[in-house]
Amino acid sequence: MAATALTIDQKSEEFLHDFKRLGFSEYEARVYMQLLRSSPATAYEAAKACGVPRPNTYNALETLTQRGAVMPISENPVRYVATPPARHFGAISRQTNAVCESLALRLKEIETPEDDPYVWNIRGADLVREKIDALIDTSESSIRIKAADSIVRLHSDVLKRAAKRGVNILIVLFGDDADQFRFSKNCRVYLHEGNGVRMGDADNLFTLTCDHLEMLTTSIDDTVAFHTRNKAVVRMADTLIRHDFYMAEIFSRFGSQIDAAFGPHLQDLRMKTFSPEQQETFVKRTGLKHSEQGRRTRRPRG
Repeated sequence: MAATALTIDQKSEEFLHDFKRLGFSEYEARVYMQLLRSSPATAYEAAKACGVPRPNTYNALETLTQRGAVMPISENPVRYVATPPARHFGAISRQTNAVCESLALRLKEIETPEDDPYVWNIRGADLVREKIDALIDTSESSIRIKAADSIVRLHSDVLKRAAKRGVNILIVLFGDDADQFRFSKNCRVYLHEGNGVRMGDADNLFTLTCDHLEMLTTSIDDTVAFHTRNKAVVRMADTLIRHDFYMAEIFSRFGSQIDAAFGPHLQDLRMKTFSPEQQETFVKRTGLKHSEQGRRTRRPRG
């Protein structure tokens, strides 16, 4: 019996954080959860069962009744039942969404129309994914992405919608199957450097630009993203992705010649600029020997 009570208490503690985010006090949350477990119940019964002081229980029940979270169903004594969670929190969700949409529209009237020059941090995997989806969903003309296939796959549905709207989509992909993201004729997908292999630290980033107006970038292993409408930063991200597209096209036509001139995976060029740590990572990923790192191809003069 004690083990069951402990489990319930542990679950209650997990829920309290989310209740507080919705404006519930701790006492209100505990009383509501107790009524979900056992109702109808009087204020005295609820207070005794959930450990909330009786005066605080009366205050909590009054507030919960005003919110529609609980309902009195009898008198002398008054007994309460909890409103089913799906019904109550569904109503909160609809009301909150309506208020947020209305407030956003009204605040837009006083918003400075100039471009936002700041870089904003977005923290949390769910929030990062939501922001990426929102950017793609609101794009009108252009989407450019440089990312690993596992990340792009998470946003396939919104990319399909964008492609259906006629948005031009360009993806430089780390992976081995570009066809899975070719949703329409206006969807161009290229394997990075012709093979889709990740080599350097920058290749672990997800980078997105939309309509040449805003961009977002995040590490594929992180839960922090950076979003901005700063023109210079957006232009830089757009340019980097565009140059990766150039490289992919060049590799598709002249791959063997490039390998002959600079080694597999642009070995000679990378070894000139990689840090010692990056060089070690490169060797591990490619299996190339240290003795091969200094190789240079002699070109005929004349």
